Amino acid sequence: MGNKALKLAVDKAGGQSAFARLHGVSQPTVWAWLNNGKALPAEFVLRTEAETGISRHDLRPDIYPRENAA
Repeated sequence: MGNKALKLAVDKAGGQSAFARLHGVSQPTVWAWLNNGKALPAEFVLRTEAETGISRHDLRPDIYPRENAA
């Protein structure tokens, strides 16, 4: 899911500026994550999950794989 999950989290937070404020980064940084195919940096995953309800497993499946994944 990756970038789709990030887009959903940004939308749930209220947009790029609100998501940026939540994490103490600039709005252009969030734009770059969304548009350059970059994964959400690991240090922001757990806070994003807590604030938006988007699962860490969807945001970063490379570092938080689902245990029952085949």
